[in-house]
Amino acid sequence: QVQLVESGGGLVQAGGSLRLSCAASVRTFSRYYMGWFRQAPGKEREFVAGISWSGGGIYYADSVKGRFTISRDDAKNRVYLQMNSLKPEDTALYYCAARNGGATILEYEYDYWGQGTQVTVSS
Repeated sequence: QVQLVESGGGLVQAGGSLRLSCAASVRTFSRYYMGWFRQAPGKEREFVAGISWSGGGIYYADSVKGRFTISRDDAKNRVYLQMNSLKPEDTALYYCAARNGGATILEYEYDYWGQGTQVTVSS
């Protein structure tokens, strides 16, 4: 069983930055492909970014390319999402997810999910 705990969300003005962190309680963290998803009110959950072990296999949603950066520290069992130039449309509940397998942007292919951390961007 893998437990994921997100942190780092909050309220920020448009143009600002936030850094989300996800802590994973698992012994073999490096085996997992890690992803960030988000869900805005009234919308479906969508893929934001993903990363495989040692920092390879990185994918981003087109809407965040050039603004968000995903990274991981396998020694600390953590994955991060640096979010810059935030826009009001980035407002959502952000989830960390883990997949015991290869890279994917598909929500249903992830095995474990955190509870989410709220990001609110004011205009």
